[in-house]
Amino acid sequence: MSAPDFGLTGVAFVTGAAGGIGAAVAVGLAASGADVACADRAGEGLDRAVAAVEGAGRRALACPVDVTDDAAVDETVARVERELGPLRYAVNCAGINDGAPAESMSVEQFRRLVDINLTGVFLSCRAEGRAMLAHGGGSIVNIGSISAVIANRGLTQVHYNAAKAGVLQLTTSLALEWAQRGIRVNAVSPGYTATPMAKSSEVWEHVKQYIPDIPMNRMAEPEEMVGPTVFLLSDAASYCTGANLLVDGGAVGW
Repeated sequence: MSAPDFGLTGVAFVTGAAGGIGAAVAVGLAASGADVACADRAGEGLDRAVAAVEGAGRRALACPVDVTDDAAVDETVARVERELGPLRYAVNCAGINDGAPAESMSVEQFRRLVDINLTGVFLSCRAEGRAMLAHGGGSIVNIGSISAVIANRGLTQVHYNAAKAGVLQLTTSLALEWAQRGIRVNAVSPGYTATPMAKSSEVWEHVKQYIPDIPMNRMAEPEEMVGPTVFLLSDAASYCTGANLLVDGGAVGW
């Protein structure tokens, strides 16, 4: 028996690539052998992601896009294929969070987050899936959250939790719909992760309270989401579809 193949060969598309987990994943895919199209809002973060991919020795493409704009998402994926080649891998990481008590949360705030965190994932998967179906298949990973399976103690983010739960059901549904057509769809659900947002002064005092409740007694670094993502994208996970891989230091177990 040969060793499992964890390498990537071909073109990858990463949404939310300008920072945090998305940026780490974009560089990790490049280090694993993929050329990477980095999608996010235009700005320095997107430029840094492209430079980091190129620094890893792979081709990169900056793709400024609003993931809630279906026509723009479709055109962006088409551009990726025109400029880099057939799409083989995709990671959907674009998302926001802005908590508020449920009783005072406006419908506009609720809808905006769901539009980005859930509808945006669907629009991205749809565009990626269309491209992959046209040339024989591919592999998609959606970035979920432990907030899909728990209600985080002390956090007022009913819209975020609901949207992430929707991402997991979307992942399962797409996986089964496309299972016999060459596309695998899986999810990685991070636990508490030390992204730049979490480390900001206004958030850190609140977030650090969770560390004693994590069995591994620390938060994850964004780079620790790379290995699970690469695994699910790669041929080493050829029989995995519809899976949700919790990467949470054991937090959900308690």
